[in-house]
Amino acid sequence: MFKRVKEATYLTAEKAWRYRAILRYFYMQHERMREFLFPEEILEHLLQFVEFQDYSEEALHLDLDALVKWGNLIARQESGKSRTIEEFKKKRFRYQCTPYTVEFERMLMELENEGETFGGSLEKTQFERLYQSLMKIEQVVTGKHQETDEECAQVWEDVLSYFRQITQNTSDYIAYINSEEVEERMQTEAFLVYKDQFTMYLRDFIIALQGTALQIQDLLMSLHKNKLQFFFEKVKRHHEQVFRFDEDEMEKKNPIEEYLDKWVSIKAWFLGNEYGESEYEMLQQRTNESIRRITRVVQRLGERHQQYRSRKKDYLHLAKWFDSMTEMDRAHELSSIAFGVFHTRHFHIDQNPTDDIYTDVWDENPMQHETKPIVRHYREKTRASAVKSNREQKEEMARIHLEQRQRENELIGQYINGNEIKIENLPVVETHVRKLLLSWIGKAMATKDRTIKTELGRRVRVKLSDKRVLLQAEDGQLEMPNAVFHFVDEGDVS
Repeated sequence: MFKRVKEATYLTAEKAWRYRAILRYFYMQHERMREFLFPEEILEHLLQFVEFQDYSEEALHLDLDALVKWGNLIARQESGKSRTIEEFKKKRFRYQCTPYTVEFERMLMELENEGETFGGSLEKTQFERLYQSLMKIEQVVTGKHQETDEECAQVWEDVLSYFRQITQNTSDYIAYINSEEVEERMQTEAFLVYKDQFTMYLRDFIIALQGTALQIQDLLMSLHKNKLQFFFEKVKRHHEQVFRFDEDEMEKKNPIEEYLDKWVSIKAWFLGNEYGESEYEMLQQRTNESIRRITRVVQRLGERHQQYRSRKKDYLHLAKWFDSMTEMDRAHELSSIAFGVFHTRHFHIDQNPTDDIYTDVWDENPMQHETKPIVRHYREKTRASAVKSNREQKEEMARIHLEQRQRENELIGQYINGNEIKIENLPVVETHVRKLLLSWIGKAMATKDRTIKTELGRRVRVKLSDKRVLLQAEDGQLEMPNAVFHFVDEGDVS
């Protein structure tokens, strides 16, 4: 308690605004059960803010080194994915925030009215409690049970409390079992004593999670926003009974919208949303990965222990077994089982007649193989031949290619309206036109300004919107975002 807390240096340093932004991003990713981050991802996040417009990669590395020095981050060299010697020499690191950093950022979030409590465990009973609270909401919504305003508010607080405990405890515990300290302990022989208890703990959690979470998912899918309006009105009336001096500020806020937003977050955690899979599925994957990692560690420890075990008794037993045999054929049979086949012959063929790896050699047709002399001065005989001129064939192929380009240009020109092509305004198009438009979209997504030069020699800028439309083609219908292809001149690319 008397030592200097160097982990808190980033809060009062000269560049505290940069350090806090970096560690806040680490904390938010930690809450999403993502422990290790690369500098490229951090830089991409920071460049979204106006304050970091002039921020460079070199400055980021200096800031990360300072945070590692203060104990806010843990750096681990990522050498497994190095493709060249230069990349390995650069010492590409990935970073993980320390428990001190998590606690500081969590405390700051609490001071910013987003308080959460720290915990790290996989409590299977919390899902059952959350399910029981959701069942009470479902009974109130469907009219099966009449609850007072105070009881409805208490049920809603229970739902938020259980959900908050689930998200915090699971994310913290997953980060714990993926931390450097736990990984180092897993490499020791002492870990074998706890492996069964550790694996059983994770397995019991998955079994309870799968049984209860599926019920929660069905319940969340049956409760829509319009049905919850009545329940949230009762919660709102109870909260309005609490006396507060700042009544004007309370009137400006709409509590029901806040309740609905939290409800959407709960549904997204269990069911996912349009931005990706649910955190529930991710939690299952991370827990299964932890069990597989424990299994691999135990296997390696077992192999390491087996490596130093003497096989003297095994060899003596095998020698006595051979000595007790009176027939040579029986000894050969035992030798083939114990040591395998001696003098294995390999057959080389010039071509592979089938891709079936289970086909036997005698099931194949016989082939001819020409064996060439293996001598230093052997050369295959060659006969000089005349050079043929393919000028006519080349000219014919060029003419066909130019005619095809001309037809494509004329075909695309039919759909250009006002120097633009809009997907939502297109009639039924040819299959080739559909493939060409989709290829333009793919090439444009790989450029920064979404502008490409097409096969027709013209520059096209592609703009996608959130609106979904149907592209009618001769070979079917394709649902896709509404795309606008704007043909621009060479100088008009701004």
